[in-house]
Amino acid sequence: MTQNESICDLLDRLCAIVPDYPQPGVSFKDLTPVFADPVGLRRIVDELVECFAGQFDIVAGLEARGFVLAAAAAYASGTGMLTIRKAGKLPRDVYRDDYTLEYGSASLEIHKDEIAPGTRVLILDDVLATGGTVGSAARLIERAGGVVIGVGVVLELGEFDGRAQLSGRKIESLQIV
Repeated sequence: MTQNESICDLLDRLCAIVPDYPQPGVSFKDLTPVFADPVGLRRIVDELVECFAGQFDIVAGLEARGFVLAAAAAYASGTGMLTIRKAGKLPRDVYRDDYTLEYGSASLEIHKDEIAPGTRVLILDDVLATGGTVGSAARLIERAGGVVIGVGVVLELGEFDGRAQLSGRKIESLQIV
């Protein structure tokens, strides 16, 4: 790494591309090597938090890689973290939302009592593709009374045009591929 390495160069260097995962024809962008790199993790979290500094009360992370980002961002910003889980993983009363993604369908849930009405929420995830997962998370937060102030992602897969599904929302991507 050079001292002046751009965030895009850092991501190109550290991100692993896994062809035909989770199914044939899908090219999975694996950010776990970025998370494992101390400089890489710090840089992506700092850049995401900086985009929304002072605008949020809590950071929502989407299972599972979004948890890494949200926990680090919550710590860095002195806020709390909301976990948005896959269906069936939460023990108390939940709100549930079903959605589609680029290779199937799924459901997300949050506890009904997790956030106070009016709480300003920043949603973080690793990749924005079709916008299905992030859109589902936003609907859940708003159903619970929260206010989604924006969405931050590390990678945006431009070919899927996920921004179209999230029309009207502030979206910050560190890299569009």
